[in-house]
Amino acid sequence: MRIATRILIGVAAASVVAVGAPTAAGAATSYDSWGPYYSSDHKAKAQGHVKVDRKRVKHWTWKTVHTPKRVCKWSHGERKCWVVKKKDRKRVLTWRHVHQIDVRSRLSNHRAWGKDKCAWETFKIVTTGGHTSFKRFKNCDKHTRTFSFSGSHIAHVYVNVSRGNEWSPKGSNSGWQDVYHAV
Repeated sequence: MRIATRILIGVAAASVVAVGAPTAAGAATSYDSWGPYYSSDHKAKAQGHVKVDRKRVKHWTWKTVHTPKRVCKWSHGERKCWVVKKKDRKRVLTWRHVHQIDVRSRLSNHRAWGKDKCAWETFKIVTTGGHTSFKRFKNCDKHTRTFSFSGSHIAHVYVNVSRGNEWSPKGSNSGWQDVYHAV
C-alpha cells in the first residue's frame, strides 16, 4: 500500500509539472481563422487559419562598459595618480519576444475544366522591416487542397484569390484581402 501511494504521488507531481511547463516558458499561442475569400467569378475559394506563437528567446549582444582604472606616474620624484575610464566590451544577455506565424489555407476549385481551369491564391507577406515577399499556390484539381507556410517577424499577410492556367494566375482577382495583421 505504501509503494502504491508513493507512485500515485509521483504521477500527480509529474502531471502538475507537465501542465505548468508552457506557462513557465512564457509561450503564448493564439489562433485566428480567415476567409472564405472568393475570386470575382466565385469559382475559386480560399479559407484557413493563422496560428501565432509568442516565444521568449535569449539574445546575446555586446555592450560597451566604461570601467574606472587608476593610473599612476612618477614625475619629478613625486608619484601622481588619477582615474581613467577604460572602454571594455561586455557580452550581455537580453530576452526578446519572437512571433512565429503559421498560415494554413484550403484552396477549392469549383471549375476544373476550360480555359482558366486552376484556382490560385497569392499571399503577400510584409515583414516588420518593411520587406515584401510573395507565395503562390495553385489547385487544378476538383478536390480541395491544403497549403501552409510559416515565418517570423511578420507584420501583415494578405491573400489574393484568382483563376488561371497551370503556370500563372490570369484574371478574376478578388483583390488583396486581410489574413493577419500584427497588433
